[in-house]
Amino acid sequence: MDIRSITPNIAVSPQISAEDIPAIVEAGYRAIICNRPDGEGADQPNFEEIEAAAKAAGLETRYIPIVAGKVGDDDATAFGAALDALPGPVFAYCRTGTRSATLWSLASAPKLAPSEILERTKAAGYDMAGVVRRIVNGGKTPTDSADASYDIVIVGGGAAGIAVASSILARKTGLEIAIVDPADIHYYQPGWTMVGAGVFDAATTAKTMGGLIPKGVHWLKSAVAAFEPQDNAVILDGCRVVKYDRLVVCPGLKLNWQGVDGLVETLGKNGVTSNYRYDLAPYTWQLVRDMTGGRALFTQPPMPIKCAGAPQKALYLSASNWEKAGVLNKMDIQFMNAGGVLFGVKDYVPVLQSYVDRYGATVNYFHNLKAVDGPGKTATFTVAKPDAEPEEVTVAFDMLHVVPPQTAPDFIRVSPLADAAGWVDVDQSTLRHKRFDNIWALGDVMNAPNAKTAAAARVQAPVVAENLLADLRGQGAVAQYNGYGSCPLTVEKGKIVLAEFGYGGALLPSFPNWLIDGTKPSRLAWWLKEQALPPIYWKAMLRGREWMAKPEKVSAG
Repeated sequence: MDIRSITPNIAVSPQISAEDIPAIVEAGYRAIICNRPDGEGADQPNFEEIEAAAKAAGLETRYIPIVAGKVGDDDATAFGAALDALPGPVFAYCRTGTRSATLWSLASAPKLAPSEILERTKAAGYDMAGVVRRIVNGGKTPTDSADASYDIVIVGGGAAGIAVASSILARKTGLEIAIVDPADIHYYQPGWTMVGAGVFDAATTAKTMGGLIPKGVHWLKSAVAAFEPQDNAVILDGCRVVKYDRLVVCPGLKLNWQGVDGLVETLGKNGVTSNYRYDLAPYTWQLVRDMTGGRALFTQPPMPIKCAGAPQKALYLSASNWEKAGVLNKMDIQFMNAGGVLFGVKDYVPVLQSYVDRYGATVNYFHNLKAVDGPGKTATFTVAKPDAEPEEVTVAFDMLHVVPPQTAPDFIRVSPLADAAGWVDVDQSTLRHKRFDNIWALGDVMNAPNAKTAAAARVQAPVVAENLLADLRGQGAVAQYNGYGSCPLTVEKGKIVLAEFGYGGALLPSFPNWLIDGTKPSRLAWWLKEQALPPIYWKAMLRGREWMAKPEKVSAG
């Protein structure tokens, strides 16, 4: 017997026999639903046999037979009513379990998010791609087909999405392009580190989305619910169906604030802050400015995360301010790093370690934030050092800068586009999807092993644009991505270590060594971060002007 739990209250399985009833009782189930019609298979026990054994064991039963491939809306309603009426947990079965899983999915659609339904059924071993439109439509069969159709659909209106739309338009006009994004505001997220240090005003990092969508590009102001790549369709909230010839996927990643117990309740107060949110970065600066002593914790979750250097940028800039204020010797600065190295590219570690030493900070490796007690001002970490049993430690704080755990968005993780870890599965050179030839991805959501930074997206956008347009011409890939990413490590106010690197940690400097040596702190690099990069972002990257971002050509052979 193969019991597959979907939720604590429902499990499904392939066909059972009367002899399986004791094991079902032993597993804690209190009711059975049969979704397989009698006589479907020669070796199949009739429902009456199952019902008799179940009643003898004290279980309630329901018979809701469904012909294979013909789950109707009324069937789903009946299944949902049975779940409500029967004592739980409930055990449902059919020939393989698929009909029972489908019925649960459709019955749950009015109450659960599509991504949760797809994730739970996928974890149980059932693919609900065939009914995804019905799930998005509240469990009911839609009466319409495509609501709109475009040459190119771009999912995500962040840095990557707008940049790639502009890069495509800079090379070819006349295409019908749509960007799908529900947000009203577009943020220059690299600026939030500077907001947290009192250098930028938060308002300068935000612009209205409508003012940034390239002219001639359609803006579909909606969230994506699911993908149907086999039908070249994106399903939006409300079961709107958008068809495409080519698809570009770049919705960014999900900041999982709920992944740390107690964190959401205390963000923005009790000394708990984060530069990873627009509304919290000013609170970071307020805390730093007002502190004259005490313990400051800076956390870094497991990789991958958006801008891997940002957790320690907050530490360095805070310490630099305390140094200038003459209170550094009264501060206990602790860097709580879930990983085992200070920075993933070894060439930059010596200079960063020198700043850790300068500020008297303590680096605690393999410390992953698990819970926060804001009013009590304590943080609990799971410490998982190699070759040692995991343990928990609780540390008191006066200030806590949190970087939340990060994942691909829910609608990506449960989609056919995702790899086993939940990221969009692409060729790391061409950025084309490994299984669907008319799909590309860029930015934080894909699984290429590069740093997830805006600088990376700036270089990826023209690669995707050239390869997509080459595909429209019937050609193979013409451009390749070398893994470039840039992390301007703000080691002190006025100086930056400009880390630039590609796949495998190879150094990829944009400037000659005599101008900017990326392994040393530089005032010119600070000027770039403070003065040059914001206008480059707003006026070049988002408008298809590819200064220092021309794509590499695919090498012959």
